[in-house]
Amino acid sequence: MTSQGNLKAGVRAIFNSSEKSTTVNAVVTVQPTIASVVTNVRLTKGLDDANDRVGTALLIELVAAQLDPKSGSEKPTIRSFARLKGKDGDKILYESSFNFPQSFGEVGAILVENEHHQEIYITTIVFHGFPDGDIVFTCNSWVQSKFDNAEKRVFFDNKSYLPSQTPSGLRRFRDQELNNLRGDGKGERKKGDRIYDYEVYNDLGDPDISDELARPVLGGGKQPYPRRCRTGRPKTKKDPLSETRSSFVYIPRDEAFSEIKMATFRGNSLIGVTHSLVSTLKALIVDDDKRFPNFTAIDKLFKQGTELPASSSNVSLRDILPNIVKAASDAKSSILRFDTPDLIERDTFIWMNDSEFARQTLAGANPCCIKLVEEWPMKSKLDPAIYGPSESAITKEMVEKEIGGYTTVEEALKEKKLFVLDYYDLLLPYVQQVRELKGRTLYGSRTLFFLTPEGTLRPIAIELTRPPINGKPIWQQVFQPSGDATSLWLWRLAKAHVLAHDSGYHQLVSHWLRTHCCTEPYIIAANRQLSAMHPIYRLLHPHFRYTMEINALARERLISANVIIEYSFSPGKYSMFLSSVVYDQQWQFNLQALPADLISRGMAVKDPNAPHGLKLTIEDYPYANDGLLLWDAIKQWVTDYVSYYYLDSETVQSDTELQAWWTEIQTIGHGDKKNEAWWPSPTNPDTLIEILTTIIWVASGHHAAVNFGQYDYGGYFPNRPTIARTRMPTEEANEAEFKQFMEKPLDFLLNCFPSQLQALMVMSVMDVLSSHSPDEEYIGGEIQPYWAENATIKVAFERFRGKMKDLGDTIDARNANSKLKNRYGAGVVPYELLKPFSGGGVTGSGVPNSISI
Repeated sequence: MTSQGNLKAGVRAIFNSSEKSTTVNAVVTVQPTIASVVTNVRLTKGLDDANDRVGTALLIELVAAQLDPKSGSEKPTIRSFARLKGKDGDKILYESSFNFPQSFGEVGAILVENEHHQEIYITTIVFHGFPDGDIVFTCNSWVQSKFDNAEKRVFFDNKSYLPSQTPSGLRRFRDQELNNLRGDGKGERKKGDRIYDYEVYNDLGDPDISDELARPVLGGGKQPYPRRCRTGRPKTKKDPLSETRSSFVYIPRDEAFSEIKMATFRGNSLIGVTHSLVSTLKALIVDDDKRFPNFTAIDKLFKQGTELPASSSNVSLRDILPNIVKAASDAKSSILRFDTPDLIERDTFIWMNDSEFARQTLAGANPCCIKLVEEWPMKSKLDPAIYGPSESAITKEMVEKEIGGYTTVEEALKEKKLFVLDYYDLLLPYVQQVRELKGRTLYGSRTLFFLTPEGTLRPIAIELTRPPINGKPIWQQVFQPSGDATSLWLWRLAKAHVLAHDSGYHQLVSHWLRTHCCTEPYIIAANRQLSAMHPIYRLLHPHFRYTMEINALARERLISANVIIEYSFSPGKYSMFLSSVVYDQQWQFNLQALPADLISRGMAVKDPNAPHGLKLTIEDYPYANDGLLLWDAIKQWVTDYVSYYYLDSETVQSDTELQAWWTEIQTIGHGDKKNEAWWPSPTNPDTLIEILTTIIWVASGHHAAVNFGQYDYGGYFPNRPTIARTRMPTEEANEAEFKQFMEKPLDFLLNCFPSQLQALMVMSVMDVLSSHSPDEEYIGGEIQPYWAENATIKVAFERFRGKMKDLGDTIDARNANSKLKNRYGAGVVPYELLKPFSGGGVTGSGVPNSISI
C-alpha cells in the first residue's frame, strides 16, 4: 500500500428533518481500458462485478466550498455510493444520488474512493439537479483501488482560484493535495504513484553490465544539466552515483500515454524499433559497418524494399510500424519499405544542390542555428595554445572569390549579408575522443553563407579543423564550391561532414535539450507547487501532455548507452555529454523566447515600426516569419488570460504558489544555473506573460519546427547524414587513400555516409518521431472545460483559435508566393511545419500543444 498523505473527510452529514433539501444526481464517466480488461481476469473480478451490481463500486463525497459560518470548521461531507448505470458508447457510466440540504452551500470539491480491486480512469463527474444548473468536475485521472492506496482522491470543480481566493472550505484540501504530489523523496516509485520529484540524469549508462556502458552523471556536479523525474530505483553496484536500469521506468500515473496513443505508431513504437526491428536488422545485416554499395541500393529502400526473415516478431512489427513494415505477397514474411520523403518525391537530386543545402538552414529540420557574421575574421574563443590559431582559416580573398561579382567582404559585413553555421568551438575539444571510437570521425567546422540579392543563401566556404592530436600538428582546410572536379568532390564530402555536425546538434540540442529535457522541470514544479485549481496550472497543463512519458521512453531507448543516438550519430558515447556542454555554455531561459533567440543570433533587430516589433535580417526566413505569427498569437492569448486573473503587480507577487513554482524551477529543476542573472523574475503581469509565452512556445511551436520535419528532410539520409565515418582524403599524406578518392570519389562519399544498419535504424525512428497520432491535440484546437465555463476566457480562446486558423491560411498563401524563394520553387518543399493543424501520420505540418513525441 502506498500512502501519500491523508485527505480525511468530515463525518457523514446529518440533517435536520425540517431542513429543505434537493435531490441531486451525479453521473460518473469511466473510460474502460484494454489493460484493465486483460489484468482483471482473476478472482477479484467477481468481487468488482458484485460491487457494481449492488452499487458499492465508487464512494463519492461532496465537499462544501465554504466553512461552517457558525463553527468555523469544515462542513461534514455528503456521501453516496455510485452504482453501475450502463454504457454510453465506449464509456461506462455510474450514477449516484444525494440528498442535498440548502445549508450546505456551494460544492467546491469531491472525494472519490475506488472500491474496485483495479485502478479506473475517470473522465468527468457531472452533477444534475442544482438550482443554478449542472456542476462539472473534469477529472481525466487514474484513481487507484483503495486496496492499493487508501487515500481518497480529491477533484476540484472547474472554477479556477488563486491561492488567496481559495474558498475557505477548500484550503486544507488544496494544500494537502500538493503535499501528496510532492511525496517525501524516499523509496522506489510504483506504477500507480502520483509523486513528482527530481533526480539527475544518472540512468543513461549500465556499468553493472559492462564498463563500456558506464556514462557520467549529468546534473548536480561537473556536468550541469536539467533535472528529470525521480524513480527511486536502486543504485548500481559498480557506481554508487548511477541508478540501475529496468524495463519499467516510473512516471507519475497521469502522465502516461492514452491507450489510443499506445496502440498506434507513436511513442510505444520506440520500444518496437529498438527491440524487434533492430534485432531483425542485425540478423539481416551481419556486418554492422557494411555500407551501401551504390545509390541504387539506397533508392531500393523506398521502391522495392528489403524482405525481412519470416518470424512471428515481424508480424508484430507490421502493427507497431505500419508505415515501413508491410506484408509480403505470401503474408508470412514482411518487407521493410519506406515511404519516399516529400523532399525526394518532389526532386530526386535536390539533396545535391548547394541552394537546397543553404535553404534548409532557414526552412529545414534545424532552422534555429544559423547566425549573422558580426566580426571579421571570424575567431574562436578556445585556447590557441591548445587548439591552434583563433582566427578562422576562411580568408577575405577566399570569400571575394565567390562573391566578387556582388560586393566586398567589408561591404557584405556592413550590409549583413554573411551568415555562418558554426560548430567550431563546440566540437573541436572533443575531436580526439570521438576519433578514438570505432567507425567515426569529427572536425570542428564553420560553414559560411552569402545572402544573394534574391534573398536566398549561397554557401561559399566550409572550414574543417582537426586540432593538434597524437603528436600531429593542427590540420585545417577550407573547401569551396567552385573549381575543378576534384574540388567539387571535396566540397561534397565537406558538406557531408557539416551535415553530420548539424544533424547531431539538431537532435541533441535543438530538439532533445531545448524542448524535451528543459521542459520536464517545468512540469514537475507545476505539479508540486501549483494546485490543480490554479489558473496558471490550467493554462499550462495542455502543453505538458505526454512529455514525461516520451522523455522516459527516450532515456530507455534513444539517448542511453549504446542505443540509437550513440550508435548512429557522430559524437557516439559522448553525445549526451556534449548536450550537457551546450546546456552549460549556451542555454538561457530568456533566449528560448523566439524574438530573443532571433536577436541573439543576429537574425533580427528590434524595430517598433516593423511587424512583431522586429526587423528580420533575412526577410524570407520561413521559420522566423511563421514562428513570429504563432508567437504573437500565443502571447496575446496568454496576455488575455493572465490579465483576467492578475490585475496588478501585487497580485502576481502575492501568489505564493506561483512564486514557489518559479523559484523551484530555478533552484532545483534548473538548479545548476540557479545563480544566473538572466532569469526573469515574475514580479509583474508583463514578466509573467513573457515567461508563460516562452514555455508554451517551446512546447508547441519550437518543438514542432524541429521535430515533424525529421523524416521529410532526414528520411533520405544523403540529405542529412547523422554520422561521418571517414576523414577527408586531404587530411593525411596517404597516397593510397587519396588515389582511391581520385578514382572513385562516389565510393568515398558512400563510405563516409552511415552504414546500412545505422541508416535503417535512424530512418525507422525518424518515421516514428515525425508522425502525428490520431488523438493529437493541436494548439488552438479543443477548448479546455475550465476555460469554456468562464465567459471571458472562452471569448479569448475563441479569438486565439481563429488566429490559428488564419495562420494556416497565411502559411498556404506564403507557400504560393513566387517571390518567397526559400519556400517556393520547382521541387522545393513548402514550409508547413508551423501550420497549426494536421491529419495523422507523417505530414510535415501540425503544431501539437505539447512535446508528445
